[in-house]
Amino acid sequence: MLSDDPNNERAFRALAEIVRRRAAESGSEEDPLTAPGNETERERAADLAVWALGEELAGNPRAWYPLIEVARLSVRDDHEGTLRRLTTASERDPSGRALVESLALLRSAGQPVDALGLGIGHWRPREHDPEVARHLVLAAIEAGRPLEAKQHLGSLDLYPDQAAVADLRNELARAVAHAEQTIPGT
Repeated sequence: MLSDDPNNERAFRALAEIVRRRAAESGSEEDPLTAPGNETERERAADLAVWALGEELAGNPRAWYPLIEVARLSVRDDHEGTLRRLTTASERDPSGRALVESLALLRSAGQPVDALGLGIGHWRPREHDPEVARHLVLAAIEAGRPLEAKQHLGSLDLYPDQAAVADLRNELARAVAHAEQTIPGT
C-alpha cells in the first residue's frame, strides 16, 4: 500500500508498529549471553527502526507523511533537521495537509516561532486546508504576536468557500481578541 501511496497514514502507522515491536523485541533474546536491555534502550531501538522506515519511504518524491514522522522523532534532538524535513514535506503536498501536520508538530514542541516561519513561507490561503490558519493564528498568539495573528486570520478571506471557514473564523477571532486584550498598555 505504501508503494502506491507513501502518505497512507494508516498503513505507515501499522508498518511502523510492526517495525517498532520487532526492534524492541530483538537483542537479548537472540544472544543469551547479553544482559537484558533496559526500557530506554528498547525504545531507542524502536525509534531508530521507525526512523529507518521513514527515511526509506521518504525517498519517494511524493512522500510527505514519512518525513513528518521522522521529524517527530527528531524534534527534540535535531532542530535543523526537523525544520528541513518539515519544509520538504510541506513543499511536496499541494493540499496543505503536510503543512497542517508540520505546524501542529512545531507548536506541540513549543516552537511557535518556527511554526510561523514555516507557515508564512508555505501557506497558500486560496488552495490549502484552512486548518493551516488555525495553527498559524495560534502559533502567533503563543509567540506573543497577537497583531500578527490578526493578519493570519484576515488571510482566511482568500479561501474560496467562505461558508466552510465561518466557524473557524469565529473561533480564531475570539482567540485573537482575547490575546489582544493581554497586550501591555491596552
